Amino acid sequence: MTSCRALAVAAILTATFASPPKALALSEFGIGDTRGTPGFEAETLERPPGLPLPEPLINRRSTDQSDEADLPVSEPDTQDAEIILDVSQLPEPVRRMRELIVEAAASGDYERLRPLTNPGPRQTQVDNGDGEPVDAMRGLSGDPEGLEILAILLDILSTGAARLDAGTPDEVYVWPYFAGKPLASLTPPERVELLRIVTAGDLMGMEEGGNYNFYRLSITPDGEWKSLTSGD
Repeated sequence: MTSCRALAVAAILTATFASPPKALALSEFGIGDTRGTPGFEAETLERPPGLPLPEPLINRRSTDQSDEADLPVSEPDTQDAEIILDVSQLPEPVRRMRELIVEAAASGDYERLRPLTNPGPRQTQVDNGDGEPVDAMRGLSGDPEGLEILAILLDILSTGAARLDAGTPDEVYVWPYFAGKPLASLTPPERVELLRIVTAGDLMGMEEGGNYNFYRLSITPDGEWKSLTSGD
């Protein structure tokens, strides 16, 4: 009996080492068909050296680059306002309206401003409401007589003007010209000129935002007094 068992074991060992090992299919490892299996990466399988991996069906890198190339590129607005320091260089209608406002403000008589504001839908826009422009201006003043606003008009109109939106329906000439320049670009003499209009504390607050935000007056190219507003 013992010799029979020995012969059987010897036969099994001979068959095992004499035959090459059987190649196992992926399914025999429990992997199965890996196509479409979430999380399975083709790179994890061993491949013969030098055999390149197949290209993916969708090349996401080239697709993304193509999409980006098709997107419109936003160009920064680099058009600077035109600064006009010489009053004689203003269009005649603009120059005339500026002179009329200066004369009226210097007189201390609000009634001289009234005929300079536009009636109807094109009336001069003032910061504090939709009412009559001259009355609205008087309401902005820090004194009961409203003289402070008249003084502010004289101050801002004593500087140069900034021509904004040139060549468009919105074109205007704005005083003071600081409204058309970044505050960081002002020269020392320009800063002195600005400090004749605002306090040092006001200027420090403006510099945090980068723009002039005190009162500004605008006149259209055809000589209409368009607005008296404040803000950026």
